[in-house]
This record gives sequence, C-alpha cells and structure tokens, in this order.
Amino acid sequence: MLLIILLTFVLAFSTLFLKGLGRSKFTGLLTLLPFGLFVYFLSFIPQIKSGKEIVMFRNEWVPSLGIAFDFKLDGLALLFALLITGIGTLVYWYASYYLKGHVYIHRFFSFLGLFMAAMLGVVLSDNLITLFVFWELTSITSFFLIGFNNEEEDSRKSALWALGITGLGGFFLLSFAAVVGSIAGTYSIHELLTQSQFLKEHSSYGILLFFLFMGAFTKSAQFPFHFWLPGAMKAPTPVSAYLHSATMVKAGIYLLARFTPILGDHLYWNTTLQLIGGITMLFGAIHSVFRKDMKGILAYTTISALGMIVFLLGVGSENAIYAAAIFILVHALYKATLFLVTGTVDHQTHTRDINQLGGLYKAMPALATAALIAALSSAGIPLTFGFIGKEVIYDATFNYPINPWALVFTIAAVVTNVFLTASGFLVGIKPFFGKVKEACQEVPKPSIQMWLPPLVLAALSLIFGLLPQFVNVEILGSVVRAIGGKPIEMELAIWHGFNEIVALSGATIIGGTALYFAFKGYKNSLDVMSRFCNVSPQHIFGYAIEKFRLFAYAYTRLFQSGYLRLYLMVIIVFFIGLVGYKLFADVPLRVNTEGLSEFRVYELVVFLITVIAIFFAINTPSRLSAIAATGVVGYCICLIFVFYGAPDLAMTQFAIDTLTVVLFVLVLFKLPGFLKLSNRKIQVRDAVVSIAFGALISLITLQALVSPADKEISRYYAENAYVLAKGKNVVNVILVDFRGFDTLIETIVLSIAALGVYGLLKYGKKDEEISE
Repeated sequence: MLLIILLTFVLAFSTLFLKGLGRSKFTGLLTLLPFGLFVYFLSFIPQIKSGKEIVMFRNEWVPSLGIAFDFKLDGLALLFALLITGIGTLVYWYASYYLKGHVYIHRFFSFLGLFMAAMLGVVLSDNLITLFVFWELTSITSFFLIGFNNEEEDSRKSALWALGITGLGGFFLLSFAAVVGSIAGTYSIHELLTQSQFLKEHSSYGILLFFLFMGAFTKSAQFPFHFWLPGAMKAPTPVSAYLHSATMVKAGIYLLARFTPILGDHLYWNTTLQLIGGITMLFGAIHSVFRKDMKGILAYTTISALGMIVFLLGVGSENAIYAAAIFILVHALYKATLFLVTGTVDHQTHTRDINQLGGLYKAMPALATAALIAALSSAGIPLTFGFIGKEVIYDATFNYPINPWALVFTIAAVVTNVFLTASGFLVGIKPFFGKVKEACQEVPKPSIQMWLPPLVLAALSLIFGLLPQFVNVEILGSVVRAIGGKPIEMELAIWHGFNEIVALSGATIIGGTALYFAFKGYKNSLDVMSRFCNVSPQHIFGYAIEKFRLFAYAYTRLFQSGYLRLYLMVIIVFFIGLVGYKLFADVPLRVNTEGLSEFRVYELVVFLITVIAIFFAINTPSRLSAIAATGVVGYCICLIFVFYGAPDLAMTQFAIDTLTVVLFVLVLFKLPGFLKLSNRKIQVRDAVVSIAFGALISLITLQALVSPADKEISRYYAENAYVLAKGKNVVNVILVDFRGFDTLIETIVLSIAALGVYGLLKYGKKDEEISE
C-alpha cells in the first residue's frame, strides 16, 4: 500500500513537468490513475464484507518514538477510499475538458493527484503520526488547488483562509497525537481500541477531546470555523466538486468516525457533537436559501450536511451511527453531481446566478436529468438514495431513548432538511426548468465530458435508492461495524410501511417545496444575511487577524529595525535580565578578593591603557581614531594572555585583531563622509546597557572562580590527547579531534558566510558597471 501511495505521489508530481498538457489530446488518459486505484479498492469488498481488517503495509519508521508506516483497510477506510478514487476518476475526466487549453493545467492535475494521494494516506493510516503527516499534506495541496487562479486576489485570500484554519486544526491534531501517545504509550489506532475505557476514565480525557474536536471541526467546516468553506468556492469547480463533497471536508468526519469506538459513548463526546453539529446543520441550511450563486448555495448546504453527520455521531445510538454512515455516501453522490452540474452551467452560460438562469433543459437535457435526480435525492424523494438516508436519520432522532431530546433532535433534523430540500431545488431544478432567461437563450451544447460524469453520479443515487439492501450488505454493514466497534444489523428497504417516519418525510418534502417557491423569485435574498455580517465568525476572525497583523508589524519594527546595535542591545538586555535573575535569585553571591591585590605594575599599566583606549574609542568623533583605539584594546588583551601563560591564545588573538583593524579600515573608505552621531539620550541608554552587561560578566567571572567545578572532562582531554590523538597541544586536539565535528560545522558556516559576502561584492560590482 505504501508503494501505491508513493507511486501516486510520484506520478502526480511528474505531471508538474508536462507543460504542454493543456494542448494535448491525451489529457484524459490521466483519468487512468484514479480509475486504476478505484478498481484496486473495489477488489477488497468481498474480504471487508466478511468482517476482515486487512493490514496493507507495516514498517517501523522511527521505532524509538513508536512512529510507523502502518496502513490498514476496514469498512470505514474502504468507503472513503472508494469515494476518493471513484469521484476522483470522474473529476479527472471532467476537468480534462473543463480546463482544456489552460496554460497551467499541468499544475492543476499535479496538485489534484498529490491531494488524492494525501487523502488516501489519511484514511488508510493506522498510526496517528503518519495520519497527521498526510493530514497536513491535504491542507497544503488544497491551498494550491483553492488558489489555482492565483492572479485573482479573492482566490489567493480564500486559499490563505483555508490554509490558516485547517493548518490551525493540524496543530491541534498533532497535540492530540502527542497527548494520547503519552497516555496510552502508543500511536497505533488499532491498539488504542483496546484502551478505550482507560482513555475515557483518564483525567486528561477532556483535553484529548478538545484537541481532537478542534482538528476535526476546522477541517470539516463546523461552526464557528465554517466560513473558510464558502470562500473556497473561488476554486475551479472540479476542485469544489472533489474537495467539498467527498474528500477534504470529509477528513474531519473520518477522524471523528475513526475515534468514535475509542473515545465515543461519553457525556462530553455526545453533548459536544450534538451541540456543534446541530448548530452547524441549522446554520448552513438556513443560510443556503439566501444565496443566489449556485456554488454559494452548495457551499452552505455542504456545511449543513457535515453538521448533520457530526450531529448523528453525537447522538451515538446504533441507528444514528447507521444514519451517519449512509448519509456520508448519500451526500457525496448528490453533492458531487450538483457541483459538476454547476460547473457545466457556468462553463456554458458564464453565470451561476440562479436569477439569471432558467429553461436550460432544452440545451442540456442530459445535464438537466442529472441535476433533477441529484436535487430529488438531496430532498429525500422516494426511489432515490437520499430518501433512504433521510428515513434512517429520522428513525435515529425520533427513537432516541431520552424522550425530551428525541423531540428536539427530530425538529432540528426536519427543519434542516426542509431548507436543504429548498436549496437543492434552487440549484437542481430552477436553472433548467421554467421560462428561458436571456442568459440561456443561445447556449452551446456541452461536450460528453461535461455531462456524463454528473449523470453517472446521479444514476448511482438512483440505483442505490432502488437497491438499498445491496449497498447495505456490500459496503455499509462493514462501515457501521468499524464506526460502532461491533456489528449492527439493520435492513434497508424502499418501503417499510406508513408510520411516523414516513409522515416526517412527507412533511419535509411539502415544507421544502413551499420554501423553494417562496425563495424562487426573491431577488435580494442576500441582503437579509448582510445585516448580520458584523457579528459573523468570519468578521470576528478577520478582525482578530488584522489586530494580530498590526501587533506583528509593531513587534517586527521593534526587534527587526535594521540597526545592528539594536539587535545586540536586545540580545544583551535579555541576557542581563534572565542570567542576572538566576544569578541573584538562586545562586548565593560569593567573591574571592584575595587575588585582586596581587597585581604587578606592568599588568596595571596594560589595564589602564585598555580602559583609556576604550573611553577614547567611545568619545572620539574620528572613525579612524576609533578603529585604532579598538586595535589597542585588542593588543592589550593579547598581552594579558601572555602574562597569564597562554601564548598560543595570544597569537590567535593578535592575528584576529590585526585582521579586524585592516577590514575596518577597508570598509571605512566605503562609508559616507557625513558622520551621524547618537544624541545624548541614546548615548545614556547605551552606556547603561553596556555597564550593566560588563558588571554582570565580571560578577559571573568572579563567581566562577570560587564555585566548585567538575574537572572530569578537562582531565579526560589532558590525559588522552596524546594517547588517543597523538597530539601534545591539548587545545588543538580538542578542536580537530575530540570536537572535530563542531569545528567542521563552524568551518562550513564560515565558508557559507564567505560565499555570501563574495556574492554581495560581486553583485555590487555589477551594479556599478551597469550604472557607468
């Protein structure tokens, strides 16, 4: 399995170099990649149906940390893998014509392939750290897909929003992995299943849920993190059809479903998912009918559908888990269909405004048929797969064991589905039927690539609706077993007789149809929602981001001013504060003054010369004099080294100081003639910092002289310098042997710095030649 994922990555990445792809007749051949993977995963249905869990690949990545490339296939992973590759196949084929001739189509297919491989890695990984790596890859690749039209500011902004929110979720997912790994001692998901009760009873259970929920909610656009999804509609329609129906936004759903048998069936789990999922499904459904853009409507219905699945996972009963599993498939089929339909309508008419669309059935009969079936499925009309999904949802809420909440849950589900029915009709019926609008009078017929993929998906919604038990036996049974942690028996049929559930379905259809006609001709529906923009999560997040940007600007201006002296001052001030605090707070100050009275005359003379040279360098207005005085300070330090028995160190210091003075003099000729001196306030500030720093270093030095030191390391070096390294100069042996690797790295750093300086000098020379 690792080989297949890696091969998908390699093939997708290689597409990046096929720059002539947009003019090629063989673009459609790229469809063979997801189609081959789809057929491959289909072959596992018999084994998964029988209750097996297939270990696809297992290899220790970092054994000491418990990180491994573990890939496992069960019912849940198989469902998502089939959605990723199956819908991916149709999106690939559709996009090959939708973006035909686009100059960057090779980039598009490369990003799409990389995203598909990353999604497969997410759903197949059995190790939390590996899952996190693929999770982040989906965020990065989706950033490139959403911002594909990068010349448009809105596309760039939407891509950044999506990356920021999902990236934040990735941080919380990594935190979850770290905490659960430290508690359970493993990152393996199948091993965590055996520790479910232990994790639920652990004191950090609430923290675990917070990290997990934040990762899942941000990815699956749950309130209040939903706002990145409507903005992501700036992406090309094939991207929206793929990412926002069956893949990226479902990654968070997958994460919650995967951990339901591990962390679920707990008050905190159920209450949080019921609350957030319920708010999200109502919020998205109500907002959807106030939109005029077809993709905008679909974006908010997607938010609502995702909230519905989260809500059902929170309800947690056997019926609710079954309903969640069914609705994942139901939603993927009808939503991908409607997105592809929207893309074709936009491609042919150059508008997605439902008020400007109507009567397209004559120009696009096949596409209209696909749109109609998808709309009926979204509304839960009998004989469609959506009807089966809606029946099971109502059964789960109506028969919830706690009576007061059963009524609340059922009302919430009915209201949500009423609005989803209306919005489905607005996208799937209104543009194709009724009076022909001006924008739809002379519409060219779409090619087969533009109507067959949505028709295939719509046909599946119809076939699965007519054969629900077949889907249940072949796919859904194993999915529910993986989510619930045990087999759950349920029979799906087109008709179970007239009962309360059927009555609720009928009321939903009637209410949704009435709502559709109420909003069908409403021209300024968006104005209603614009009144609440200032209190929307998007506005609040935007305000917070803007304030953070201003803070970052002020912080950067303070600490990255461009002045070297300020950089040094910041470093020194923090050093004084931190080291000084530890020195005076935790270490008893002891100073041995006995040796201070043993100075010899020539040592005092050198010391006085050093002090005078320092003051002269600080106060002289002449640059050349200041450089000379600095050199005098360096040479005096060399003499001090000689006085105290370190001639080799003195020679090194002498060479360095000489070279430094020469370099200063050479640079001096490049500086401007005007000399700007610091004002009195700056001089006082610099003096205070310098004196404090010098005093602290002096105290540390005096403290070190009286503090007991462990001489084990120095003794080892002295005893083994000649024995092991055949060198009598201990310092040299340390540098080139015992600490040889450090010296090598330092040499490399200096070489890189030298190359950088050489490049700058060469660049400056070219500029001068050009100006001349």
